[in-house]
Amino acid sequence: MSDILAINRLEGEPEAQPRSALRAALLLLPLLLGSGFLVARFSGSTDTNYWYQSLALPPIQPPPAAFGIAWSLLYAMLAVAAALVWAQPKSAVRSRALWLFGIGMVINYSWSPLFFQAHLIGVALVVIAVMLMVAIWTLVDFAAVSRLAGAMLIPYIAWLVFAGLLNAWIWRINPAANVLQIGV
Repeated sequence: MSDILAINRLEGEPEAQPRSALRAALLLLPLLLGSGFLVARFSGSTDTNYWYQSLALPPIQPPPAAFGIAWSLLYAMLAVAAALVWAQPKSAVRSRALWLFGIGMVINYSWSPLFFQAHLIGVALVVIAVMLMVAIWTLVDFAAVSRLAGAMLIPYIAWLVFAGLLNAWIWRINPAANVLQIGV
């Protein structure tokens, strides 16, 4: 960081203002955790969702409490990773990484309402595939800015792969449960 500040001074640019990863994390942690909780709550992704409870579930389906724990940990890691990237000096890669992160979170928050509320299992599967692609691209850009931030996205990507597998399995074994039916 001091090397970057020294280069900026040599080139006649104003000295870069240090960004606080801690301050960004303190903002992002409650924002991501709170948003995730609200989306889950209002889309009915709980034990009380009768439609979901009526589905045949894969044998690898974790217990319901595992999802809340996993997502809380993942959102916390995502918040810290994004804060680490935000704290780095401005660059085109940093800007793109943060935009991708924001887009990825919007996509992430769209999955629960599509699956649990609208019962669009197939559409939700497409959304999770897009979410996974955006997450991988985000990881690449995060890693280019901060190796630690990039590494912190690996559990999220692994969970998305697992969640996509569950989504596909549920779609396959519950063909009549999907609202979007194609055919005669």
